[in-house]
Amino acid sequence: MTRKLLIRGGHVVTMDPALGDQPAADVLVVDGRIAEIAPGLSTVDAEVVEATGTVVIPGFVDTHRHTYQSLVRGLLPSCTLGEFMGTIFNSVAPAYTPDLMRLGNYVGALDALDAGITTMVDWSPSETPEHADGAIEGLRQAGIRAMYAHGMPAGGQWWYRSALDHPADARRIRAEHFPSDDGLLTMALALRQPGNVVDDVAVRDWNLSRELGVRVSVHTAMRSGGATGHPIRTLHRLGLLGENTTFIHCTTSADDEIAMIADSGGSVSIAPYVELVMGHGLPRISAMLAHGVPPTLSIDTVTTSPGDMFTQMRMALALGRAEALDDDPEAPFTPTLTHRDVLRLATVDGARACGLDGRTGTLTPGKAADIVLVRADTIRTLPRYDAAGTVVACADRADVDTVIVDGVVRKRGGALVGVDLPALRAEALAAHDTIMSRAGLK
Repeated sequence: MTRKLLIRGGHVVTMDPALGDQPAADVLVVDGRIAEIAPGLSTVDAEVVEATGTVVIPGFVDTHRHTYQSLVRGLLPSCTLGEFMGTIFNSVAPAYTPDLMRLGNYVGALDALDAGITTMVDWSPSETPEHADGAIEGLRQAGIRAMYAHGMPAGGQWWYRSALDHPADARRIRAEHFPSDDGLLTMALALRQPGNVVDDVAVRDWNLSRELGVRVSVHTAMRSGGATGHPIRTLHRLGLLGENTTFIHCTTSADDEIAMIADSGGSVSIAPYVELVMGHGLPRISAMLAHGVPPTLSIDTVTTSPGDMFTQMRMALALGRAEALDDDPEAPFTPTLTHRDVLRLATVDGARACGLDGRTGTLTPGKAADIVLVRADTIRTLPRYDAAGTVVACADRADVDTVIVDGVVRKRGGALVGVDLPALRAEALAAHDTIMSRAGLK
């Protein structure tokens, strides 16, 4: 039976250059895909979602989140990177059971959906195969579009000049959970940079990604006490750079390394809020844009950052424009980054970094219906002079009215659909207490 959904009368910001913005337009969804965008479409046999008073946008894409950490939200609101790594690696991550991984990913994915994030990269540690299975099940329960990035355990032997290869369980996960790349959930490898591993391990790990035919997500080049150096130069020397790799942070990457990413067709993910609070370094937004590498946006961790994309967009806009300040206070201020640019980073470019730009990232007929309705008539957002500006500069998660993933309504009228919030709250609070106890934290 054909399923039709008609989103009626919103101000549609398609993010598709060929379609542009369409005020007071309808979006027809048929069997989970966008079929047509135009004013006055027929409502025959369609479930109608009233969009008057909203801005209709593609769902946000979060290109890097440690989703399981939702159960310890706010644990480290003003920490350093060293404090974060010490607490998470030594205490928190080892305290998770497989079912806590499931619940953490379920709660974290719902948090993302509630904020209008329809696609996310779940950068997930795997203490055991059962932990990996639990993490994947949590994403599946939530109904989000996600790239599950399979990582390694948290112990120091995996992270400091490690001679340990990426866990071989990745092959089982690919075969059992991701036999094709057509589902709502897809797979990546969460790898370690050279320096965290010896060069021979980096070669074998990247070759594993190519064997499995999956993307790579890797933390790279941050101000920290660990082994950083210039890992992109090392990857270039080893012949490992490629379009399948997303580099996270890159705050200490040199210009030549950013150019190497551009030449390889790779992508970058930044987390502006966390990078400033924890001291990763200043995001190199202007340098990345100058080299043709759009810095896609991510939340990173809700132990420290809010779980919404509005915060990251505003941080990126402010930081990117601040980079145009001249040392001479009398020199004119000539920034080029705009609000629409950062909305593109959060949608179009994020989808491309996940290899999903053929499915999502724009509101284009033929693509999956990953759609968000942001209220433009609340006291925070009216009078909607500029639709994209309203989303980037004015709105927050409270204004996210409706969230649709692959044609399925996951949030409606400001509330998550099919979620028993009181029961989930009780379960999550009990899980938090269990983790804190097992971790030996007060």
